[in-house]
Amino acid sequence: MKFFVDTADVAAIRELNDLGMVDGVTTNPSIILKSGRDIIEVTREICSIVSGPVSAEVVSPDAEGMIAEGRKLAEIAENITVKVPLTWDGLKACKVLSGEGKMVNVTLCFSVNQALLAAKAGATFISPFIGRLDDINLDGLELISDIRQVYDNYGFDTQILAASIRTVNHVTQCALIGADVMTAPPSVIKSMANHVLTDKGLEQFEKDWAKTGQKIL
Repeated sequence: MKFFVDTADVAAIRELNDLGMVDGVTTNPSIILKSGRDIIEVTREICSIVSGPVSAEVVSPDAEGMIAEGRKLAEIAENITVKVPLTWDGLKACKVLSGEGKMVNVTLCFSVNQALLAAKAGATFISPFIGRLDDINLDGLELISDIRQVYDNYGFDTQILAASIRTVNHVTQCALIGADVMTAPPSVIKSMANHVLTDKGLEQFEKDWAKTGQKIL
């Protein structure tokens, strides 16, 4: 499973990348707003840190505008993935941009039918949103599972990029289901290292070591 980090926080990306925990980065207009930086500038810096795909999202509502913006964003670096919404215009843009050899991430997916359309349009990644489905009392993880089955049924190459991940349990379940990629905030990725029994065991080891009166260095 590939780990993408869902942020434009360059310091956080560097920290996780140095540990080998970053296979790519995803951004969106909300994340760019939070960064307080120019989209071209911060995306270029992220691409210089991470060798894997870096998603940069278009903002135009129509296919013609999305295609133009996608081409502009793709000029930033070779590892740019153009992110388009799962609308009819977004699918048109996906078809054109993917036909030009650009990586395309189709985002805001909430159904299997949408995922099918994205795969047919040549999407590199499909981004189903788990947390936002959970918010309206639907099972986001069930969607990941259903897309996995359908893609496997027909041999689609589009990678399932599980998004809107809010908990470490989401990560576990996506890995068990077989999502190709997950993207999560840095805080969620770092929380994956936490376990109460690890803390308890370490506390006991430290107490016992103190009793030995020994030093390693």
